[in-house]
Amino acid sequence: MGTALVYHEDMTVARLLWDYPECEIECPERLTATLKRLQQRGLEQRCLRLEAREASEAELGLVHSPEYVAVVRGTQALGTGELQALSGQYDSVYFHPSTFHCARLAAGAALQLVDAVLTGAARNGLALVRPPGHHSQRTAANGFCVFNNVAIAAEHAKQKHGLHRILIVDWDVHHGQGIQYIFEDDPSVLYFSWHRYEHGRFWPFLRESDADEVGRGRGHGFTVNLPWNQVGMGNADYVTAFLHVLLPLAFEFDPELVLVAAGFDSAIGDPEGHMRATPECFAHLTQLLQVLAGGRVCAVLEGGYHLESLAESVCMMVQALLGDPAPPLSGTMVPCESALESIQRVRAAQAPYWTSLQHQDVGPVLSPSACSPEGRPLLPGGPAYMEAAAAEAAEAAIALSSLLDRLRLQPPPLVRTAVALTSADAALVLPSGVLHQEGSAPREETEAWARPHAALAQDGALTALGKVLNLVDRILDGQVSSGITATPALATAATLDVAIRRGLHLGAQRLLCVAVGQLERPPDLSDDRRILWLSIGGQEAAAPSMFHVSVPLPQVTGGLLSCVLGLVLPLAYGFQPHLVLVALGPAHGLQDTHGALLALMLRGPGGGRVLALVQESKPQLVGALARALHGEAAPSLGPCSMASPEDVQALKHLRRQLEPKWRMLQVAVTSPGSLKSAEGEAFAPQS
Repeated sequence: MGTALVYHEDMTVARLLWDYPECEIECPERLTATLKRLQQRGLEQRCLRLEAREASEAELGLVHSPEYVAVVRGTQALGTGELQALSGQYDSVYFHPSTFHCARLAAGAALQLVDAVLTGAARNGLALVRPPGHHSQRTAANGFCVFNNVAIAAEHAKQKHGLHRILIVDWDVHHGQGIQYIFEDDPSVLYFSWHRYEHGRFWPFLRESDADEVGRGRGHGFTVNLPWNQVGMGNADYVTAFLHVLLPLAFEFDPELVLVAAGFDSAIGDPEGHMRATPECFAHLTQLLQVLAGGRVCAVLEGGYHLESLAESVCMMVQALLGDPAPPLSGTMVPCESALESIQRVRAAQAPYWTSLQHQDVGPVLSPSACSPEGRPLLPGGPAYMEAAAAEAAEAAIALSSLLDRLRLQPPPLVRTAVALTSADAALVLPSGVLHQEGSAPREETEAWARPHAALAQDGALTALGKVLNLVDRILDGQVSSGITATPALATAATLDVAIRRGLHLGAQRLLCVAVGQLERPPDLSDDRRILWLSIGGQEAAAPSMFHVSVPLPQVTGGLLSCVLGLVLPLAYGFQPHLVLVALGPAHGLQDTHGALLALMLRGPGGGRVLALVQESKPQLVGALARALHGEAAPSLGPCSMASPEDVQALKHLRRQLEPKWRMLQVAVTSPGSLKSAEGEAFAPQS
């Protein structure tokens, strides 16, 4: 199974035929520029290419009224004046004689993608379509959207494939009110949308786009709105929203399919969004979604009107769908105060419906005006607006140029995943493309690194150490993205110590060590701020320093997820490591699926550079880790039991202690300006 790419060139035919500045940005070049960039990067060639088909009128009728479908069908015979008059009956819409054909292809592409993924023909995929769909309602076109492609695909998945739980993630910068209206009373669809809102002053100017709109009737709690009340949201804000809002609810919901309303007007440079998230952020968001539903992720293009930013962002998402590691995120990972206020409000609104939020600190919600002193948005056309737009365009050009430079200077490693074992094991099954690493560091060099440790004196431990040193070298010099190696149980701690020192010796400026089981931090490295040591399996929850954190191993899946989402990943993303070491030591207590999930989710913060150390004679664990680090989806965890009261209290204790120093842990604003006053305490990595 691979990644499907669904497209049809006929979707570029419809275009604006009269002067209508509000709609001219929804143009055919959105598709042609994006497809060209996918081809230039060699990404299209790696995908399973499917030609879109038209959705039938019966399929359109899954969410649209027959009368509305008839109106759109009738546009095929209208002249330009009649098309303009009909378009004027809707909000921000234009029709073309080919609109009916194009819109049926767009909906049909989404259906084809869902069919391919749910029948096993593809693992995941993208439908590259226009017109977009998430604003379209049962009886009305709206906001460039004609038929609601994602909503039709969701209803199709339920009726044809018998699904009972579908997650829709809408990261377009506009609220997808069409999807919300269609499913607001339906508990089988969990709809999450973040969107530019500005206290209701941004299109579509709807009260029901706010955080306290949570669904209706049986659907209470299944509509999740995260309104952004100022522009300029960036990578840290988006990742924080995923870790502290979307993913806890999604794991509890346990979806069978993830649909992404993939609008890239939420990316840097877009004239609609005015946000600052860089293209690689969407690779990270996609990777985080792939831990759900057994990796069955179907993305359908929505908005995105800065052609360069759109094309780069789509490429990043497709790379993630293909299993490639995401490039490290640029910029300091500190969410802004307005973003935290919005996150705090949506968590408070959703807490009555979700156990995963009830076990966490929600806190009192401050008045939005207290936390968001920004004035009204600048009116288009004025001098101040034009000046701000020019500055944003310049910033976007610099950010995109910087990304392209980094991609050229640091091309993806030739080897995505390497496994280095001291002996063959017939029970070990590895994914295609995983390299059996035969190389080792020179014997004399290995002995020199091993000399301080008696546990490494035996031949077996020394042989394993040579392979570890070789893998560390190859990961840090860019030849290999990630690796797995086995070591004798009694030598695990010593091998980890040497791996840390080797990484620092080779110039890694920040090294994250996630030690699971009975493994202690080397005492002579306790004050080294280049190392963030996170122990899972300690006797008690403690943080001797901001770079040394210990938490007991959670006893149930829900507790582990809370720990990973609420502690491990926020720390990892805030630290921005150059290398991640995951050591599963003696008595680590993790199930193989849990170990794979941990490794898979740590690929993001590490930019794919992860080295896992495991004990010998664990072929099933090695296989699960190899599949995760190679970009295959982690196994579905199923319904999650909630964290124990002891695990909940341990996590709360650590978060309260560490929040002032690690801002990605924060989910609330305690008082206006509180983040500003504590700026000196927070960790900010140096490049």
